[in-house]
Amino acid sequence: MFHSKHQSLTRALLFFLNHTSPLPSPSTKPYLLLSPTRRHTSLFSTTSTSDGHHSFTVSYLTTKCGFSHEDALKAQKRVRFDTPVKPDSVISLFKAHGFSFPQITTILCRIPMFLTCDPTKVIIPKFQFLASKGASPSDIVAMTTRSPRFLLRSLDHMVPLYHLLRRFCPSDLKTIAYITACPSSITDFRVSQNVQLLLDEGLTHANIHHLLRTRPSVLCSSDLNKTVEEVKKLGFDPTQSYFSVVLLTKRAVTRSQWDAKVEVLKKWGWSEQDFEEAFRRHPHFMLRSQEKLNAVMSLWIGKFGWDGMLLCIRPMLFGYSMEKRLIPRAKVVKYLLSNGLMKKNASIITPFSVKEEMFLKKFVTCFNEKDRSHLLKLYQGRS
Repeated sequence: MFHSKHQSLTRALLFFLNHTSPLPSPSTKPYLLLSPTRRHTSLFSTTSTSDGHHSFTVSYLTTKCGFSHEDALKAQKRVRFDTPVKPDSVISLFKAHGFSFPQITTILCRIPMFLTCDPTKVIIPKFQFLASKGASPSDIVAMTTRSPRFLLRSLDHMVPLYHLLRRFCPSDLKTIAYITACPSSITDFRVSQNVQLLLDEGLTHANIHHLLRTRPSVLCSSDLNKTVEEVKKLGFDPTQSYFSVVLLTKRAVTRSQWDAKVEVLKKWGWSEQDFEEAFRRHPHFMLRSQEKLNAVMSLWIGKFGWDGMLLCIRPMLFGYSMEKRLIPRAKVVKYLLSNGLMKKNASIITPFSVKEEMFLKKFVTCFNEKDRSHLLKLYQGRS
């Protein structure tokens, strides 16, 4: 009996060894533990199925729309189509309205959903409305290329905003010009809110027109009310004509840039009060770069030793060209002062403020031949 059992156990062990795969060695790579069937299924489900389903979209975007392969892969996550009918009609529409191929590529790369829309319902009505207000084909191309997203909004939203902006503009053509610079101004819901805010604060129609003419994007700001309060705290009256100028300046310069520019001016001896006085006199000077402010101060105070407070009185000097006006005229003024040709108590700001013809007449050609010759050399950079 024992022998019989031993033979049975032996046969069972031999059967097990003959029908079982060997254990993997320590060097065997983990993926080799997968059966061929499992490896094939995994690759197919993550790659083949996905690529097969969207291959037409990617191919169309690269061959017909000029997308890079990377951009096409990104776009196909947002838009899918299996036939060229709709995308062909959209591209044909843009071409018919004067868009170049690079412009079409730019637009579709930003808003690929256009390729699956009905252009007769989504795009053409917007083009027709703008054309009815005087927009030229080039205007439409420019605003669409700059900000194609505005075409996604309905005419029910766009038309009222257009007429709101038109209230502050002298003509439809001017309105179109401002919209061309900032197409979102006729689609952003914040525009009507900001316009009402400014009117409530007392801004005149002329002030709002100035904003539209200079930087229409200001009306799309999410925190315009904060900027208005900042400008009011600086002592500016919203009902006065210069308020829009100050508002634009504050919107154009970030807080960090603003603080850095103030620090540059303080480094050359200005106080906080001096800065505020200069800003009230000519807000635009804060649109100059930090480097330009420092360069003018360095020239005026560091090189020629003049009073920095004079620049506080006439801060528009910061806006003049260093090479074409400030440096050559400063050389002339220094020569005049050094040679007693200009009274010491005379304003040294005036020579920088007048037009070139007047400058030459009053500060160069009016002197004797010797001085005149030397002054011309100084002014022309030949000495």
